[in-house]
Amino acid sequence: MEMHQIRYFLAVSRTLNFTRAAEECHVAQPSLTRAIKLLEEELGGDLFRRERNLSHLTELGQRMLPLMQQCYESALSAKSLATSIKTGTIAPVRIALSRSIGMELVIPYLTELTRAFRGLELKFQRGNGPEVAEYLKRGDVDLAIAGPLGESWERLDVWPLFAESFALAVDQKHRLAGRNTVDLADLREERFLIRSYCEQASELSTMLRGQGITLAGGHQVANESDLAALLASNAGVAIVPMSTAMHHRLKLAKVGKLDLRRTVAVYAVAGRERSPAVSALIKLLRAGDWSGYGAA
Repeated sequence: MEMHQIRYFLAVSRTLNFTRAAEECHVAQPSLTRAIKLLEEELGGDLFRRERNLSHLTELGQRMLPLMQQCYESALSAKSLATSIKTGTIAPVRIALSRSIGMELVIPYLTELTRAFRGLELKFQRGNGPEVAEYLKRGDVDLAIAGPLGESWERLDVWPLFAESFALAVDQKHRLAGRNTVDLADLREERFLIRSYCEQASELSTMLRGQGITLAGGHQVANESDLAALLASNAGVAIVPMSTAMHHRLKLAKVGKLDLRRTVAVYAVAGRERSPAVSALIKLLRAGDWSGYGAA
């Protein structure tokens, strides 16, 4: 079944006249008639009951009409969308953010991108390190912003943005809230809010366990917003990266003997075609001032 056959069928259905339908489609009537005949053979029955100057849809033709109309409109929509993307009228950008990266981190750059691309359409996906790497491999996203992915795939382009340390976050009313520095020994009796989605979760757990601190009995947290809410209710303490603390205005204390850092980077797949909007966002992120978070 060809699109021109569907177009001819719809024209005859509308005019109920083969001659007028051929004129409307800018095609010779024999060509239109032959195309309709081939369509009927493919569908296994007559679509029109032909009369001298007026034709009528058969039962099969009536059943086919809404389906053909939908098919034709979908094809036109697909063509229009493809043209819009090609000309930049629509600029889709698919972004993966690890669950440990706050949206606040990228908002200034997305705002700038919106000014440059009026037809910008953003789609976000969240995941842990391995999930984000898989999104990139499958082509589900155009770029990603995350900490270490735990992935050594040779096709990954990696552009570090900044490196940051981790600190203890507590509620303003917590007993440690007035301290600038705490020892690991001070945390042995504390209940932790566990950021299991963080790329450094396993490394942190190992470091704490080596100091005699267990996370058993802690609260498992799903995202940074939930973490901030639970901290505000004094439900426990958490060890978080500085960027999380800054955006959620958490009370922080440096933890002695805890040498944990992460590098936040932009990831994309090398050699994969990128739209102007995707390329522009990568350039904006790489050129951004990340000095407030630490030097990359």
